Amino acid sequence: MKVAEALRAAADRLSATSDTARLDAEVLMAHALGCSRTDLLLRHMAAAVPDGFDALVERRTGHEPVAYITGTAEFYGIELAVSPAVLIPRGDTETLIEAAREAFAGEAPPERILDLGTGSGALLLAALSLWPDAEGIAIERSPEASAVAKANARRHAPSARILEGDWTQTDWAQGLGRFDLVLSNPPYVEEHANLDASVRQYEPASALFSGLDGLDDYRILVPQLPALFTARGIALVEIGWTQADAVTDIARGAGMSARVHCDLAGRKRAVEMAVSANIPLGKGPADH
Repeated sequence: MKVAEALRAAADRLSATSDTARLDAEVLMAHALGCSRTDLLLRHMAAAVPDGFDALVERRTGHEPVAYITGTAEFYGIELAVSPAVLIPRGDTETLIEAAREAFAGEAPPERILDLGTGSGALLLAALSLWPDAEGIAIERSPEASAVAKANARRHAPSARILEGDWTQTDWAQGLGRFDLVLSNPPYVEEHANLDASVRQYEPASALFSGLDGLDDYRILVPQLPALFTARGIALVEIGWTQADAVTDIARGAGMSARVHCDLAGRKRAVEMAVSANIPLGKGPADH
């Protein structure tokens, strides 16, 4: 069987468990061939099917995410190593980076950047791709996730520091200093949320779930943010699309102003926060 035929058969097989069956098949085939998806489509459609392809498709039929099968995911144009120890970086999270870029447009770039709960290192490394001269620090409580982030940092930003820490513990921020930009994609899923099987069965629960209403981590983390800011510091945190009002209320209760940013689908995806003495929040349109 040739690659083109195998792709058609695999896409048919995967259509029962994936909304992106053809794309999944192509990515898995490219991985099996050791080439890019573009090279696959341009140069390898008439090639013989590699021996390991069927096994990769079988894993995907069990809802295992493609990123965990291939061991890589792309975020903000950066190829990252991923494993089941970390959440798979998603395009929606790029909203935080775009909002940060907007906030510092026309201003001096951030000199110190902090990523809280870094997972794969996606947010910190994306920010450092925009501001490579900044000092970048990431905090992660999982040793396994920290190892993934450190490997990605060695490849993309060797000066970045990945530290183990847990914002639910006392004195976790001691000695960190203050930052112009704080980024975080904390756990925010309700414990009993109806999630796709590929998420609930495979991605780390500790990075997903945050109490009955999904707000437990915001209640702990957000009040601690003002102590991490420089005089012009801001924070950007990811939210679930229904959580904007609740998270902005938590921010305002902690003495900060808050502004919501939407993702490309128009869903409320990030909250930008600053204390009253800091620079004005953002530039350009946002929800509030």
